[in-house]
Amino acid sequence: MSQSPRRRDLGFYLFMIAPTVLLFLGIITYPIVLSVIYGFTDFGIKPDAPVSCIGLSHYLRIFQDPVFWQAFWNNMFVVAVSVFVQIPIAFILAYVLYRQMVKGTGFFQSMVFLPNFISTIVVGMLFSQIFKQDGPASLLVQMFTGDPSAQANLFVHPETAMIPIGIALIWMYAGFYMITFLANLQKLDPGIVEAARIDGASEIQIFLRVVAPMLSGTLFLNCILAIAGSLKGFDLIYAMTGGGPGNNTIVLPIYMYNYAFRMNATDSYSYGSAISNVIVALSVVLILISNFVAKKTGNGEAT
Repeated sequence: MSQSPRRRDLGFYLFMIAPTVLLFLGIITYPIVLSVIYGFTDFGIKPDAPVSCIGLSHYLRIFQDPVFWQAFWNNMFVVAVSVFVQIPIAFILAYVLYRQMVKGTGFFQSMVFLPNFISTIVVGMLFSQIFKQDGPASLLVQMFTGDPSAQANLFVHPETAMIPIGIALIWMYAGFYMITFLANLQKLDPGIVEAARIDGASEIQIFLRVVAPMLSGTLFLNCILAIAGSLKGFDLIYAMTGGGPGNNTIVLPIYMYNYAFRMNATDSYSYGSAISNVIVALSVVLILISNFVAKKTGNGEAT
C-alpha cells in the first residue's frame, strides 16, 4: 500500500533538513553539552588520568578568584561602552546621514563602516601602537602640555587601562550598528518626519520624539547584539594587550583561554569549561534584562 502524499512530503522534508540538523548537533550542541559536563568534573590534559565528578568545586573556585572579578568588571566596562556609548554614537551618525546633514553622505558612510573590513588583529595591533609608551597618543599629550616627558601611559594604571580598548571598540564596531540603524531609517515614511518638521519640531525633537520611538525595536536588538559580542569578544583585546599588563585589561574570554589552553594544571580544560559556562549564563541574564527593559518601555519588537 502506497504512502499518503502528506507522509511522503514529511519524509522528504526530514530528509532535506537532516544534514543541517546533524551538522548543528555536531558543531554547536555537542560542544555545549560537553562543556557543561566537563564543568562538573576534573577532566584535564592528562589522557590517562581518571575523570571524576567534583560538583560545584570549579564554580566555587571561580567566584573566589580575584582575577575572575577583575575580568568580570572589565567585561562590564566593555558592555557599558558598547551599549551606552557605541550604540548611541551609531544611532546619531545614522540619523545625520539619513537627514543628509553633511555633504558626501556616501563617503562618510563608507569611512565609518570601513573598520569592519579590517582584520580585528590588525586593529588591535594598531591601537596598541597608538597607546604605547612612546606612541602617537603620548606625542599628542606632549604637544598639548608642552612637557616633553609626558606620556599617555594608560595601560599601566588599572583605572585607565580599559580606556584605549573602549576607544578601539567604538572605532571598529560603531559603523556596523550605524548601517543597521540607517537601513531601518530608510524604511520610515519620510512624510512623518516632514510633517513633524512643518509643525515646527527641531531636529533634536524629531530625533527623540519621532524617530527614536519608531526604531526602538532596532535599538534593543542592537543592544542585545552588543551585549553578546562584548561577552565573547577575545581577538581585539588579546591583540592589543593580551590581558595585561598585570591583568589590568583581562576579560572573561581571555581568563577562560588562559586556564583552558595556557596553564598546565591537570584540571585546566574542565576549569576552562566552567568559566565558559559562567560566560554563557551571564550573557543569558543580561539579554533577559534587556528584554525585560524592552517590554517595560512598551517595545513590542523585543527579541
